[in-house]
Amino acid sequence: MPPVDVDDKNEDRTMKPAELRAMSDEQLNLTLKETIKHLFQLRCQSAADRLETPSEIQKARKDVARIKTIQTERQKKVAAGQQGAK
Repeated sequence: MPPVDVDDKNEDRTMKPAELRAMSDEQLNLTLKETIKHLFQLRCQSAADRLETPSEIQKARKDVARIKTIQTERQKKVAAGQQGAK
């Protein structure tokens, strides 16, 4: 069995905006929930002084911000479309 590369793990890399924009609203919500849950686990590990890579918290926070930004963009686009139809 080949060794597992650390970059293959979803938790160890940041999500690119293009990947997030390609997701549906439902997938984006699920990803947001998973990322927030992962961030919580990282904070708990950090409090217990067992965190191997402290930069993981920063990466998770940025992922949450990216997802929320894309969700806001989509909401504004829908709102603008509704106002244009009136």
